[in-house]
Amino acid sequence: MLKVLYVLNHAGKAGTERYVESLVSRLHNKHIKAYFAYNEDGLLVKKLQELGVDTFSVVMRNRYDLKAAREFSVLCRKLSIDVIHTHYLRENYIALLSRIFNPLVRVVYTNHFILKNDFITRVSNRILTALEARVIAVCNRGREMLVQNGMSRYKIEVLFNAVDPTYWKQPVESTLREEFNISRDEFVLLCASRFAHDKGHAYLVNALSELSAITGKPFKCVLAGDGPLLEDVKKQVAQLGLDNKVVFTGFRSDIKNLFYGSDIYINASEHEALSFLILEALASGLPLIATDMGGNSDIVNDDTGCGILVKYGNARELAEAINSLMNDEKLREGLKENALKAVDDRFNLDKMVEKTYNLYESVCRRK
Repeated sequence: MLKVLYVLNHAGKAGTERYVESLVSRLHNKHIKAYFAYNEDGLLVKKLQELGVDTFSVVMRNRYDLKAAREFSVLCRKLSIDVIHTHYLRENYIALLSRIFNPLVRVVYTNHFILKNDFITRVSNRILTALEARVIAVCNRGREMLVQNGMSRYKIEVLFNAVDPTYWKQPVESTLREEFNISRDEFVLLCASRFAHDKGHAYLVNALSELSAITGKPFKCVLAGDGPLLEDVKKQVAQLGLDNKVVFTGFRSDIKNLFYGSDIYINASEHEALSFLILEALASGLPLIATDMGGNSDIVNDDTGCGILVKYGNARELAEAINSLMNDEKLREGLKENALKAVDDRFNLDKMVEKTYNLYESVCRRK
């Protein structure tokens, strides 16, 4: 049985943590023995401990921390680790540097972002890629950015993020409308993103203002989540006179409940790799409107036909896309059917986990 050490600098509650949890929950004690190391404690530590995973706190001061690299090498020797699976540059560099002390361990890095690196980082990538066993990009645009950032194209494999379609397609009796006093005749738009600069809430709220001017249909936009820009967005909503159109739920752990109380899902992000929330919404049968950013075009395209792509920042275009779905039930039904099929075929968690395990095995066979 392969032994895999998963490493995250911050073990919080975002998409990367969901990715790690999904892999571990499917593979641990079945195909691999999983371990987890982290720097900053968070919800993921507790979740993995509940799955029976041994966890270790390792201080990682910066991406070139040789002390942490030595500590990883000692830990990996002690546990007989075959593969270290990293997710951000800090822990990836440290894991790669640990191979100076323990060259037998293999390092697999999953890149979860599409961001251009600075010059020093691009040079570091070119040097350290030689120590990398494999790099996983979660979308095609992510692969191209990794190449631009100095990583070897020949070590990069695209493995889409994925979700469990069986879980998400099983409906629940949603309490969303009752909880927030939303009437049955109101069309519900849902966006569940952290309130941060790259998530596009200001753009979405501007689009809601445009939508109010072009539709006579009653609607509510449910904004779920927390984050540093929450109060700024609340002020924008008030300034535009949209208080009766927007509902702020705060952070929610019952996202499935929100999906099944909504009519469509909106992703308004300026930067996106391959969003778990989008995939979960599609697996729940929600029609999708998303910005044409990052990996969104891997999800919404002519082959999948599961949603509508709009240009980021164009509030009028987003408003018109929402209005078209509000007024076309047949279109919504078609998108719903295609959404369920797309997740089954392309973004199925069991298939992604199998491919990832096969990748572990393949790098361990190499000498």
